[in-house]
Amino acid sequence: MTDHLTEDMLIKYQFDLAGVDERSRITAHLAKCDKCRAKLQEIKLKFSALDMLAGQPDIAEPLVEKTVSKAKTPAAATGLIFRKPAWLTAAAVLMVAAIAVMIASRSPHLEKRQSMVSTVVRSKTAEDTSLTKKLTETAAPQVALIDPADIPDKPPFAPASAIELNVLPKRESTQLTIYNSADLTLVREKRKLTLKPGYNWLQFMWSNTLIDPTSLTLEPSEYADKIDVELISYPARLKDIGRWLIRSEVEGQVAFEITYLTSGLNWRAFYMATLTDDEKHIKLEGYVRVANNSGEDYENAQTRLIVGKVNLLDQIARLAQRQYPYNSPVQIDDNIRVYNAIIEDRLVSMLGDTPARGRLFYDLDRKQIKKEGLSEYFLYTIEGTETIRDKWSKRLPSLDIAGIPVESIYKYNEEMYGENTVRFISFANDEEHHLGETPIPNGNVKVYRALADSYLSYEGATNIKYIPVNEKVELDLGAANKVAVEPKLMEFKTENYRYDKDEKIVGWDELQTWQIELTNTTAIEAKIEITRGFNTPAWEMDFDDENIDYKKHDATHARFTTTIKPKTKRTFEYTVKTYYGTRAGEFIDSAEK
Repeated sequence: MTDHLTEDMLIKYQFDLAGVDERSRITAHLAKCDKCRAKLQEIKLKFSALDMLAGQPDIAEPLVEKTVSKAKTPAAATGLIFRKPAWLTAAAVLMVAAIAVMIASRSPHLEKRQSMVSTVVRSKTAEDTSLTKKLTETAAPQVALIDPADIPDKPPFAPASAIELNVLPKRESTQLTIYNSADLTLVREKRKLTLKPGYNWLQFMWSNTLIDPTSLTLEPSEYADKIDVELISYPARLKDIGRWLIRSEVEGQVAFEITYLTSGLNWRAFYMATLTDDEKHIKLEGYVRVANNSGEDYENAQTRLIVGKVNLLDQIARLAQRQYPYNSPVQIDDNIRVYNAIIEDRLVSMLGDTPARGRLFYDLDRKQIKKEGLSEYFLYTIEGTETIRDKWSKRLPSLDIAGIPVESIYKYNEEMYGENTVRFISFANDEEHHLGETPIPNGNVKVYRALADSYLSYEGATNIKYIPVNEKVELDLGAANKVAVEPKLMEFKTENYRYDKDEKIVGWDELQTWQIELTNTTAIEAKIEITRGFNTPAWEMDFDDENIDYKKHDATHARFTTTIKPKTKRTFEYTVKTYYGTRAGEFIDSAEK
């Protein structure tokens, strides 16, 4: 056999339909021909669904007739006669069906994308009532109730192929709830399935996506007392496919909700703060950027964002990337066994069924984000719907508030910032500052200053943590070059020594006099906060300057607060006495009396 094997030869070889001599020749050829082995492997993948029919010789006659009529061509006859055993008849019919499926798969009109393809497979026990024709002839789809007694007690076998199926319409609505802390997104889809009386199969595919198949749920949104979702199965040898068996006492289009978890969707917040020229107010603009790397497109999806940490026992990405949904040949820890319970308790029941809000917004409209509290979480709902395609990201506005009163302050603390003066912009997340309705999510803030002629001057950037309602916000803008603090030691001495019986020094006092020089080269008045540390709780301050606010900040620090006029310098002094050894004990005892 010098030529390559034909497709018919390989199909007969695959399904044990070749004679003994022919099979021997094919086997010998495959042993030395890489091209034919690759072609055989391709045929195995295309017809892998036929393996599910082993032990199921009862083939519905209408299906056989329809399959044969579709696959019949002038050159279709092969001269094969099937008599005994009886299962060969079914195998021959299935081979013809497989050829029809393979030919159809080559059509350029078929959609190439395979992820998230859902199909309803009609049961062999359901009578062909030309439902599709009926529904298209009427103005609106009608749903008919069926007598349960007319439905067989025994469910049908699992479908072997895509023959006798209806492709589901697109999602009617989609809702995404994105949890950043666990790389977790809850997806809720609403679709209308066309059901026939009796048993129906719904097929769900998630190839090339990060969907977690163990989290899949399917529930009817109407006629719940007439429809039972009896089971979900994962066919052997068919990777990334799940099938629900649905028992229906209604005939027609019925709304269903499909819920599942996926990873690969995330969001982050960032802000732009614009200072007025006098640095007394800011305009705060907030944005949320949603990125999709889940492997699936989500069109016209309502998007909800969760602020807060989700304490799950397993990361969704790990579950989604497993090879087998259930009964994995590798060991799976106990966390997975309680995973669905966590989903039920923490996600589905908590979030409920929130319909899409608002209308579609066009280019001139700005979407708003609705905020709601959910105990330890906080929920942001983006108004309207958004299309978020795989490998795309989209920026959405979340906050736009002008006239927020702020305080600009320069801090000097050698223990925290070294010898630099650091600039801060502070305000509170409360009603007084035109905020306070919701927490502020963590994110990056870039601060600009408004200049004449609508120009902006970049002032600095910082990251902020989650800011609850009624708490203060401080934006750290980094080292300030135009406002400086320079401490100088003017005098140092020790006194009041204490000795032990061996005349060794066991206690003493230290006195230090410091001069602090302040410089402001900006065009506006600057507020300065100076923190000085003494490395001991045994100290006291000699200071008297009515132009400077002084207080004991904590056990080991003093704090001075003052303002300095634009383009000026000024100084002040203080003397601090610190106590060491037995003198520290004497000082503490006297302070307690």
